[in-house]
Amino acid sequence: MAQPQNNPGGASPSGPHSPGAVRPLPPAAARPLPPAAARPLPPGTRMAAVVSTYHAEICGQMLASARAELERLGLAPGNLLVVEAPGAFELALIARRLAVRDDVHAVLCLGLVLKGETSHDQHVAAAAARGILRASLETDKPVLFGVLTCDTLAQAQARALPAQHGGVHDKGREVARAAVSALFALEAADSVGRAERPAGFALARDDAPGFAPRTAPPSTR
Repeated sequence: MAQPQNNPGGASPSGPHSPGAVRPLPPAAARPLPPAAARPLPPGTRMAAVVSTYHAEICGQMLASARAELERLGLAPGNLLVVEAPGAFELALIARRLAVRDDVHAVLCLGLVLKGETSHDQHVAAAAARGILRASLETDKPVLFGVLTCDTLAQAQARALPAQHGGVHDKGREVARAAVSALFALEAADSVGRAERPAGFALARDDAPGFAPRTAPPSTR
């Protein structure tokens, strides 16, 4: 059955892969974190996830994998705030609202856009990508693009699910690791070449080592 063209989570841009094909990328577990990001997250780190409710089963699996990986990397249980979005198109707006908060240091955007019979999917996916990038640049915080753009549900399952659930790429875990890597990379960007290493990006206490909160720049609107 054709996918309705008015759903907010729409579909995805068509790509060079054939329906059902999965590119032979190594699973997330085989791609190590950069050395600087391999240390535990500082106490007080808080992240958020915006999760599309369209294709909720797939997006929920990505959220579960992301949560497990973040906690494995040192995020305290309860320090992942979760907000649901109607679809992929709305992810960026909600993510930006979270990212401007002083107590949120990175935001994960999780969604799925499946290819439909028209170009609707391409517009939804492109708008989501542009909006998420803009949210990150405007708030000076990592806002991660965890939106799958697939031709078929089988492709989405292979990319979203961990191996124990029949998947290949474990996208939720991949996005979580990217968020952690980005936080430590921003910390390094703040400190490289300076005589004294300043606080970095995610810790609310000024007297503690690790990340420091950063106020979002004023809106240009």
